[in-house]
Amino acid sequence: MFNIYTLDKGRLVRIQPEEIAVRKPIWVDVIAPGEDEREWVDKAFSIILPQPEHLRDIEASARFYEEDDELHLRSDFLLGKESGSRSVIVAFVLANNVLFSVHDEDLPVFQRFRMRSHVQPDLVTDCHDVLIDLYGSDVEFSADALEETYADLGGTSGTVLNNTLSDKDAAMVLASIAHAEHLNGRIRRNLMDTRRAVSFLMRSKLLTTDQMEEARQIMQDIDSLDGHTAFLFDKINFLMNTTVGFININQNKIVRLFSVAAVALLPPTLVASVYGMNFRHMPELEWANGYPFALSLMALSVAVPLWVFWRKGWLK
Repeated sequence: MFNIYTLDKGRLVRIQPEEIAVRKPIWVDVIAPGEDEREWVDKAFSIILPQPEHLRDIEASARFYEEDDELHLRSDFLLGKESGSRSVIVAFVLANNVLFSVHDEDLPVFQRFRMRSHVQPDLVTDCHDVLIDLYGSDVEFSADALEETYADLGGTSGTVLNNTLSDKDAAMVLASIAHAEHLNGRIRRNLMDTRRAVSFLMRSKLLTTDQMEEARQIMQDIDSLDGHTAFLFDKINFLMNTTVGFININQNKIVRLFSVAAVALLPPTLVASVYGMNFRHMPELEWANGYPFALSLMALSVAVPLWVFWRKGWLK
């Protein structure tokens, strides 16, 4: 599947493949292309699209390069929470004043940009504007994802700090914290990758003065978001330590109950063992109240430690 876009009165509009001869395209967005679609792009634009396996196996240091008057970039774009907060690799190729993008799934960043550029006139003027605005939209999407993470952690904080957590609640909180940490890490990695891509574009000397200024603004936005991701990591660590502390408290309560039971039952066990010995003259045989006295002594030996524990608050 591929979508071809051109400019019409300052707006980005989609055209049909047969119209490329009369309407100059500036962006060709290819989604999970098949062999027929790859051959068509090769014949129509004289360009070979990157293979999906090449996108996954490429080294991080070789994601941005120039070759045969073509500019190649490989970048990660974030999916939404409903997709498990995954990242999708997108290959960009700038050739003959046309931007080619290849990816396996349609991305919310691309959807937002298409809608905005279709409604808002003069948002883009050429293929370089399209590429820069896609990276700018990616930064905005990352900011929105951070806000959602803030909201999720706010609810988790209320659960942790305003209630006594049971083990079941603590397990749910830990799962929520782990998901927030995973998403925050994805966002931070995505911002780092976007920073490298925009920096490469700025060094390529293909951008106009206005485009360079927009690229600098994107870099400033990324720097501001880095501080937010660092704060979120600190908040996640705090909530994780607090939740683990509640788990330890619950476990200590169980251990304390066993300790109290062991101490309380030790005196009656001693009394029972003494009265169970084989004496020549047993009190029970010569004294009619021997057994009631022994049972009362055992009960008293239990009651006294329990009363002491209760006065000290160890049974609460």
